[in-house]
Amino acid sequence: MIVISICLSEIPAHARTTGKNGKIYANFVVDQRKEPDQYKNTHTVYVNQSKEEREAKKAKEYVGNGKEYTFGAQKPQESNSQQEDFASSDSDLPF
Repeated sequence: MIVISICLSEIPAHARTTGKNGKIYANFVVDQRKEPDQYKNTHTVYVNQSKEEREAKKAKEYVGNGKEYTFGAQKPQESNSQQEDFASSDSDLPF
């Protein structure tokens, strides 16, 4: 699960669209950071760019960030190398 925080006052007017139902929408991109920041945020949120904006290498408009949470994660399993070494040394066992 990724929990994000978006600063609504940072959403530029050009990024907002009004739907047929009268509600206001904006498209965002959530991207994983290379390294967590000083607040341990693992993701960043920015306004979705058009193809033309991406091709023109226009700067991204950041509006928030977020953290990834993992629930019920299993602990990493220990290496089986010790078990394999033990098994190979006792290869004369009948089982």
